[in-house]
Amino acid sequence: MIKIKEYKKAESLKQAYELNQKKGNVVLGGMTWLKMQNRSVNTAIDLSGLGLDTIEETGQEFQIGAMVSLRDLEQHKGLAAYTGGALKEGLWHIVGVQFRNCATVGGSIFGRFGFSDVLTLFLAMDTYVELYNGGIVPLETFAAEGAKGDLLVRLIVKKETIYMNYQSQRNSSTDFATLTCCVSKTPKAVRCVIGARPGRALCFLDEQGILKDGIKKESAQAFGAYVANHAVTGTNMRASGEYRKRIMEVLVKRALLAMEEETDADKSYLK
Repeated sequence: MIKIKEYKKAESLKQAYELNQKKGNVVLGGMTWLKMQNRSVNTAIDLSGLGLDTIEETGQEFQIGAMVSLRDLEQHKGLAAYTGGALKEGLWHIVGVQFRNCATVGGSIFGRFGFSDVLTLFLAMDTYVELYNGGIVPLETFAAEGAKGDLLVRLIVKKETIYMNYQSQRNSSTDFATLTCCVSKTPKAVRCVIGARPGRALCFLDEQGILKDGIKKESAQAFGAYVANHAVTGTNMRASGEYRKRIMEVLVKRALLAMEEETDADKSYLK
C-alpha cells in the first residue's frame, strides 16, 4: 500500500524538477503501477497540468508528451499508419481499456520495466527521449543508463521509411508478456528488439549479414537463431529461460516474414 503525505500539482516543469530532487518525492504519472507499491511518499508530483498529454505530428517526426495515455497512443491514426499497425498490436494486450486510459507513455518509458511492451515498440524506431535536465538522448541510451531524478518531457520519433511487425507470447490475453519481439526495416538497417526476457528490452542488429540477401524463410530462421543465441534470458513465474529462447526463434522468424510481406506490398506510410 502506498502512503502519500503531500500532493502537489506542478505549475511548471522547473517546479516539478526541483521537487523531484528531494528524497522521498515521486512523480505520479498515471499512477497505475505506483499505487501497487508498498512505500511512503513525501510529496507526490502531478504533471497533468503542464500540457504534456498531446501527440504532435510534423513531416519529420512525432512528438509524444509524457502524459499521453497508452489508449490515446493506441488510437492515434498517424502512428498507426506509420507503424503499419504494429504499435496498436503491441498496446491492445496491456491489461484493459480502463488501465490504458490511465497509464502514461512517460511512466512506461521512464520505468524501463522488463515487461514493457511500450519500450519494446519504441526501441524498434528511431526514438529519442527529451529530459528536462539531460536534454535529448537516444532511447537506447536512456534504456541502458536511465536518468535518476530527471523528468521525461516527451518522446521524439524521427520519421523514416519503415516497415514493422510486433509479436508477443502471453499465457493469457491480457497477462504480462512471456516474451515480446518487434522488428523493423529501414533503408539503414533491420532492427530486432526483444523484451520481457524477463529483463529490459534490448535491440539486436544484423551484424553478421544474415539478412543481406533478403528476408526469406531460411534467413529469417537463421537470424532468429542468432538472436536467441545472443539474448540473455531468465526464469520467472511465467516461463523458464530455456522456453524463452525457444519461442524467441519462432517470434523473430514470424515477425520478419510478416514484415517482409508488408514490404513486398509496398504499404510504406512515407511513400
